[in-house]
Amino acid sequence: MRATHLLRTLRQPLAHWRLAALLALGGVVVASASCSKVASLELAVPGTEQPANFPAMVYNLAKNPPSAAAFELGKALFYDKRLSHDGTVSCGSCHQVAAAFAQPGFRFSPGVGGRPGARNAPALQNLRWRRSFMADGGVLGLELQALAPLTDAHEMSMPLADALARLNADTNYQQHFAAVYGPGKIDTPQFLRALAQFTASLTSANSRYDKYVRHEAGGEFTAQEVSGLAVFKAKCGGCHATDLFTDESFRNNGLDRTFARDSGRAHITSWPTDRGRFRVPSLRNVAATGPYMHDGRFATLAQVLAHYNHGVQPSATLDPLLRQPDGQLGITLTAQEQAGLLTFLNTLTDQAFLTDNRLGPPH
Repeated sequence: MRATHLLRTLRQPLAHWRLAALLALGGVVVASASCSKVASLELAVPGTEQPANFPAMVYNLAKNPPSAAAFELGKALFYDKRLSHDGTVSCGSCHQVAAAFAQPGFRFSPGVGGRPGARNAPALQNLRWRRSFMADGGVLGLELQALAPLTDAHEMSMPLADALARLNADTNYQQHFAAVYGPGKIDTPQFLRALAQFTASLTSANSRYDKYVRHEAGGEFTAQEVSGLAVFKAKCGGCHATDLFTDESFRNNGLDRTFARDSGRAHITSWPTDRGRFRVPSLRNVAATGPYMHDGRFATLAQVLAHYNHGVQPSATLDPLLRQPDGQLGITLTAQEQAGLLTFLNTLTDQAFLTDNRLGPPH
């Protein structure tokens, strides 16, 4: 990416933080929370394994080696509302474990002062297999991703300098950062690495589908689920590829004709060819992560399938896979195929992940 595009990536849509703040060693971090359980931790860090049916992990564990103490410190930060300007919002407010770390029922999650965000809160899962972050790919690197909601005026609205000052003024955080990273002032890399210890651990790989493809107990499919899987592979697998159920590409799936409100990937690159292109989301736990699309316009999966069947809108950047040889737009789906798809999509729900107490708020 050229330098101008890199700077734009760092500026938008993250409001006011700058490249210099990212590179400074003394730059950020945040508010306080109770970390009393860190020292007595005995549980292993969850989610560090490589599932047998997943592609190779992208994230380099050696650059931020998992540890139980750092995981718990990152979890405390993730759920600490004092990370926000007015003390009302944490990362966990908009990313809830029971919804695969999305926020069910909200098209746009409320941030500080109740102000809605610009996009639907995405599910946070299997982040170690991601190369970029945000619906437009505007953040490169898992550690940097936290700066987007932290500093955005409509989300947590926490200036980096204020966040770091709050953190360094808290005795508990001083002690526990020192226990993990050594004595001294808490700095930007420490905060970002600690928070990434938690978010990187959010691995979902034990749905009934996973057990089915790995031939494990509990992975039996009904005839309708098998039929739905076949339809999925034939008509959806081009974008929702591999057992991550995304190819990590950016595509225009025909939601609008002009994308005047949100230009998607073009918001980062300024390239007209990227207008209306958004990241293909993973479909893991999709039954629990509604509403759907970058703007949360569809409340149900049935509405999503109806969109692809007869609601796709034409535009210059519409994905070629949604242009049929006869000139029709979308993906033709019979009522039977839609029913099978909905049944299959429910097999992607990972109940063990959605109910993992290790990932929930500290008590």
